[in-house]
Amino acid sequence: MSKPHLRSLDFQPVSHHGRPMWLLRDPWQLGERQLIFPQALAQMLLLCDGTRTPEEIQSELAAQLGEEVPLSVVTEALAELDKAYLLINERFEAQRRRLLDDYRRQPYRPPALADLSYPAAPDDLAELFRQYGAEDDESEAEPWRGRGVVSPHIDYGRGGPVYARVWRRATPSILQADVVLIFGTDHNGRPGSITLTRQPYATPYGVLPNDPALIDRLAESIGPEAAYAEELNHRNEHSVELSAVWLHHTFHQAGRAPCPMIPILIGSFHHFLHNGAHPADHPPFVRFLAALREATRGRRVLAVASVDLAHVGPAFGDSFAMDEKRRARLADHDQQLMAAALRGDAADYYRQIWNVGDRNRICGFSPLYLMLRFLETSGGRQVAYDQCPADPTDTSLVSICGLLLD
Repeated sequence: MSKPHLRSLDFQPVSHHGRPMWLLRDPWQLGERQLIFPQALAQMLLLCDGTRTPEEIQSELAAQLGEEVPLSVVTEALAELDKAYLLINERFEAQRRRLLDDYRRQPYRPPALADLSYPAAPDDLAELFRQYGAEDDESEAEPWRGRGVVSPHIDYGRGGPVYARVWRRATPSILQADVVLIFGTDHNGRPGSITLTRQPYATPYGVLPNDPALIDRLAESIGPEAAYAEELNHRNEHSVELSAVWLHHTFHQAGRAPCPMIPILIGSFHHFLHNGAHPADHPPFVRFLAALREATRGRRVLAVASVDLAHVGPAFGDSFAMDEKRRARLADHDQQLMAAALRGDAADYYRQIWNVGDRNRICGFSPLYLMLRFLETSGGRQVAYDQCPADPTDTSLVSICGLLLD
């Protein structure tokens, strides 16, 4: 362990025996162990960037803390990180390859959230979805047959009625589609990444077919190495899954076999906000969109952006609670963002978020932008909007919406 290099992880504040700690969450779940670090020792993790030896980490940590730190404390902590596959080294790479091979050997990608976020039994799931839709008593004068759906990826418990409204109205287009593309937020993806998988997604209703030839063409456009570099993210990512379940439910309720579904995970855009670049000029996106248009030419394509909007309040690091005035102001901001999407104006959608430095933490920033670029639509309708609680005191919230794009 000459110069330890920590992997990209999620750090979550927790309390352990009354002491503030940091939980290190591995998005790939390569090991069964979870580690928690005292706040003081957690500063060591920032020094594990592959440029320092353990002795150098010890010296810099001691300087930061203003007290002596035994080398044994550092080496023991590094050993625990290594055991949990949290350091970039040969041991981590071997475990990653083992799990990726196991994932690819399966006949399908199993539903990760069945019996956790929704029932695994199809009849129970159908009844739950029926209950969510019971509040929707509006009838459509004319069936919608557009090309794009914006659906949440928040848990069903909070977002169920919004899911029900948008997927019910999307039914005519779903049943006419030759292929469905689901653009999902890759919560663990590299900035600006596009991640594919050839594994079809399973739901409680069975297995949604995919289109391996189409997936291969898309992978070639950005290079297979880049397209599958983070394929393990598909294993537990909920953004595609929660839309895929509603998609399959729609076919199931109509007694129809589902058409192929292509899951596409999109990484963060935050680097574009800070480095002066723009996703419109990002070569992988340009090549990918060109390949997607060419490969789907002549097919009836339905595109789904599985996104949430704002994440605001103390639960997300804000210093303020979401009172009524802030909620109303946020609703206005969200309406402007949705209006840009409904116009198919990807440039204005991006500009609005860029203007405020994404201070509202739009979780669907990247997939919705890419879907708008693909569709090049010019109209649509809003069918639902909600602000969902995000902490026990209801001082933080996640805003969500349901849109149909023509």
